[in-house]
Amino acid sequence: MAAVHPIETPDLGHPAITYDDVRAAAVRLAGVAHRTPVATNRHLNDVTGASVFLKQENLQRMGAFKFRGGYNAINALDPAVRARGVVTNSSGNHAQAIALSAKLHNTPAWIVMPEDAPPTKLAATRGYGAEVILYDRYTGDRVAIANAVAEERNATVIPPYDNPYVMAGQGTTALELIEDVGELDLLLVCVGGGGLLAGCATAAKHLLPTCEVIGVEPEAGDDWCQSYIAGRRMKLDEVPRTIADGQQTEAPGAQTWPTIRPLVQRFVSVTDDEIKAAMRLLYERAKIVAEPSGASALAALLSGKVDGRGKRVGVTISGGNVGLAQLCKIMADA
Repeated sequence: MAAVHPIETPDLGHPAITYDDVRAAAVRLAGVAHRTPVATNRHLNDVTGASVFLKQENLQRMGAFKFRGGYNAINALDPAVRARGVVTNSSGNHAQAIALSAKLHNTPAWIVMPEDAPPTKLAATRGYGAEVILYDRYTGDRVAIANAVAEERNATVIPPYDNPYVMAGQGTTALELIEDVGELDLLLVCVGGGGLLAGCATAAKHLLPTCEVIGVEPEAGDDWCQSYIAGRRMKLDEVPRTIADGQQTEAPGAQTWPTIRPLVQRFVSVTDDEIKAAMRLLYERAKIVAEPSGASALAALLSGKVDGRGKRVGVTISGGNVGLAQLCKIMADA
């Protein structure tokens, strides 16, 4: 496990959202976000012994679930506040979500992104009209930079996960999945900062109280696993180096942790090689293009770290924003 230390600053202390917040987000997103399909695959069922339902957020607008939370958060702002613009920090998918959502609301957006963010995500963020501000993810403080930009421009910061409207928007992913397929025994959700897991766990445990919700993270960045073991938020001593760039977070969020903790009693970690294998299976057998973070939840099932035999298992395919060169390399490596 990576070295960690306790976070001394307090968390929110209570869940940041309720099921009603997820339902309200679904109303805001109706007719704007795609109701993404749920895929099944006989080969995947055979190799896992489970009935697997893949929620394809790789087919969401801008290619990932992040559009749900970004749009919900911007739409919920007072119009006068929204008109001044929004700021965020992100390695790519939340960046694109805020850029596109800001464009749809005709408001300016400034995005703080790491210099080594995938080129496809940088290009898409700029293509949606946002101004990108680059920083070094291993030496810079992305939150401090975003806050400084917001203060200078009198804009509103929309964090990538520690925001109740972002969490509620992401929760519509599980809401739709359960509405479409019904009962689930397990729900596997990738976790970085925790926005998707917080929203999905809130929706799933309300609709299906007996469903076990499991958070999946990269082995190199196992802050959630270590926080669960410690019973408090723990922070990694350095930014995790993993192929799953969307999950390179160092600690659970101050709002996502108390939202997730009562609802999710299990976290597992997967290696980069296991993520690559999941990406390859998705591509070759299900014709689904997933980015590394988008395949991490499935990797937990395929690797046997989660036993789905005889169960109905929902899996979030959280995004598909991977460049052709990177995808080809991963396919060869896997």
